[in-house]
Amino acid sequence: MDQEQILARITAMVDDERRLRGALAAGEIDSTTEHARLGELERELDQCWDLLRQRRAKSEFGEDPGEARVRPQSEVEGYQN
Repeated sequence: MDQEQILARITAMVDDERRLRGALAAGEIDSTTEHARLGELERELDQCWDLLRQRRAKSEFGEDPGEARVRPQSEVEGYQN
């Protein structure tokens, strides 16, 4: 995935987040469903941001940004601890 694709994916996930919040407010889904889906979106967003940071760092230091890889959620989420 190149930078533009990653940013497009991030934008799509943020739109999904807004739709979920709207669906909850409209009574179309329950809070348990919203919470579960938001949690998954947050983890996927963290992976996308991590990939984007990897690509930018590789570019900055003269490396090939195409070598950046999506890291497992468990690894990316561990950065916060």
